[in-house]
Amino acid sequence: MTWPFKRLGTILEESSKRKKARALLLKKMLETGLRVDKNGRFYFDDIEVSDTAIAKSLGIDRRVVRQTADYILLDPNLEYIFTRLKPVAFFKDVAHYLGFTVIVITSYPEKPGIISEVTSIIAKHKLVIREVFAEDPELFEEPKLTLIIEGEVPGEVISELQAIKVVKSLTIIK
Repeated sequence: MTWPFKRLGTILEESSKRKKARALLLKKMLETGLRVDKNGRFYFDDIEVSDTAIAKSLGIDRRVVRQTADYILLDPNLEYIFTRLKPVAFFKDVAHYLGFTVIVITSYPEKPGIISEVTSIIAKHKLVIREVFAEDPELFEEPKLTLIIEGEVPGEVISELQAIKVVKSLTIIK
């Protein structure tokens, strides 16, 4: 097994050459935490999901879903990754209902330090971070850093965040 020495994007690219439906399913599995077990069954945590339901959701043939499960189990890199995924709650779309503020930042993914700089500013202002989600630059063309902050975010904090050199854009969702 070459993992973790190969980059995730390389593993996915090699696994889905000329196989668009397979690539779509593998990416969706990574985005949602959908995993395959040692018997080739798909699960969200411990909830089994049928091949048909996955195929219908993605608009692909059910046989591609089955073939992808088999393929994953035959490849040690894929098996290592796709049998260990976990779904994670993401509060972005319900944050306003819970009294939270959402900060979405687009930056230059090749430049290090964005999470450190952002969380330092937020901590300096004694704001509570309830959730942080960073999209993987190998999976997303324009990866975003999303923070769920307890309560309101003062304008001063927003100005400081916008001043970070690697920030391309910043969106506040209340």
